[in-house]
Amino acid sequence: MDDKKLLIVEDEVSIAELEKDYLELSGFTVDIENDGTEGLNRALSEDYDLIILDIMLPGTDGFEICRRVREVKNTPILMVTAKKEDIDKIRGLGLGADDYITKPFSPSELVARVKAHLSRYERLTGAEKNANDIIEIRGIKIDKTARRVWVNGVEKAFTTKEFDLLTFLAEHPNRVFTKEELFREIWDMDSIGDIATVTVHIKKIREKIEYNTAKPQYIETIWGVGYRFKI
Repeated sequence: MDDKKLLIVEDEVSIAELEKDYLELSGFTVDIENDGTEGLNRALSEDYDLIILDIMLPGTDGFEICRRVREVKNTPILMVTAKKEDIDKIRGLGLGADDYITKPFSPSELVARVKAHLSRYERLTGAEKNANDIIEIRGIKIDKTARRVWVNGVEKAFTTKEFDLLTFLAEHPNRVFTKEELFREIWDMDSIGDIATVTVHIKKIREKIEYNTAKPQYIETIWGVGYRFKI
């Protein structure tokens, strides 16, 4: 959670300063705006990891700030309300707030909520960063995250083990693996009379990726040893 930058938009100065103190003790960098319009400008012009947003504000209210920020950013937004009925507004308007907290609340609860939403956001953005975890070799495209395979632009359907085996070989090109090694790696078991399983799966993979299975261009058989993915 280190080096995370937060924005508090809160017109009650004493509350904003208390929130800031507790969050800074937890290692966050915190900016405060007491006016809604100034808060909106800052939220849009600077990069924050999370925004704590009061609803009742001078200038521009929290609902409008949330709506405007959500149009252009996915920054987590924690809305603060002094009235129970505002919770229904937050839900009903679907403004895109990630969570809400009702005054009065303990500073420790606020810190816990902030940490939880930052962790969740990091997991989500981490998944997005891995969305393009793709292997491309001579016309074969393997999307590891989506677990999809294209051969010369045409998508092919693979079973779980076929996909795992193809991906493993493609990730270790030009290296020869024995059937025993592949069975142990993909099936996570020692091969006790089961290495024929590898042979069957290699045959099925070749039927999907090779132009001519009799003369494989990708997965080669190294006689007496095993297989390798050729690049």
